[in-house]
Amino acid sequence: MRQVNFVVIFVISLALVLFSLENTETATIHVLGSTELTAPLAVELIVAMGIGAVFAWIFSVWSGVQKLVALKAEQEQMEAQQVRIQELEEDLTRYKTELEVQQKLLPSAAIGTSEDA
Repeated sequence: MRQVNFVVIFVISLALVLFSLENTETATIHVLGSTELTAPLAVELIVAMGIGAVFAWIFSVWSGVQKLVALKAEQEQMEAQQVRIQELEEDLTRYKTELEVQQKLLPSAAIGTSEDA
């Protein structure tokens, strides 16, 4: 995978260098109304691509933070569910024990009522 990444970066860099060599004429950019910036077209486009790359990186970091927050919330929910499951299992064990005790009491009561009949 590293080799593929290297090839992609190399091809993009080579294309950028060739583009820069072909576009050396100057261009003027109007920034914030009266502010003007004059530079070769290739430099201006490289700067614009750099700014775009920074924005893409910031968006990627922001998405990662959002995923991390969502994962943490899911993890807390899972932990809460595990605690609830343990509580329910303890309740079930307690109810089974109570049921066994009650069943031991029931046959003697049932025998006493069947003898009367």
